[in-house]
Amino acid sequence: MIRSEAILNNDRLYNMTDKQTYITKTGLEELKEELEKLKTEKREEIAERISQAKELGDLSENAEYSEAKEAQAFNEGRILELETVLKNAIIIDEDSSSAGVVVVGSKVAIKEKNSDKEREYHIVGSHEASPAEGRISNESPIGKALLGGKVGDLVKIELPKGIVEWEITDIR
Repeated sequence: MIRSEAILNNDRLYNMTDKQTYITKTGLEELKEELEKLKTEKREEIAERISQAKELGDLSENAEYSEAKEAQAFNEGRILELETVLKNAIIIDEDSSSAGVVVVGSKVAIKEKNSDKEREYHIVGSHEASPAEGRISNESPIGKALLGGKVGDLVKIELPKGIVEWEITDIR
């Protein structure tokens, strides 16, 4: 049974497990593979660890048993998380044209105003974000600021070092 957290806001109940997640086809396949491994290989490995730990005797003072049970709880939690993400996934169509507007799936080139600094970002869902590789979440401050922008637009992005202005120079 899946437990869900809920928030009561303005007399409306929102189910936190129904949050839609944007993901590429590749990302979706990677999550499916991870889920399959967790449900098969990892569960089997943990069950074996628990079985071996039980053979050591008194479970109340058995560190191996406690560690194995913690690993089992973590694994089951990750399985539930992945199942929820997959259930609510919205596939990003990376081949579709965004008609010159930044959307989830766009590759955006930006240039800092009054500087020669240029960067390129691929706007992806939160589960695929990897800022070091140029993939930023649509939920990140930079991703939010860029969404809906067009070539030539100046966007103000609030970063830890302060507000920075960037010009969108290309959208693919």
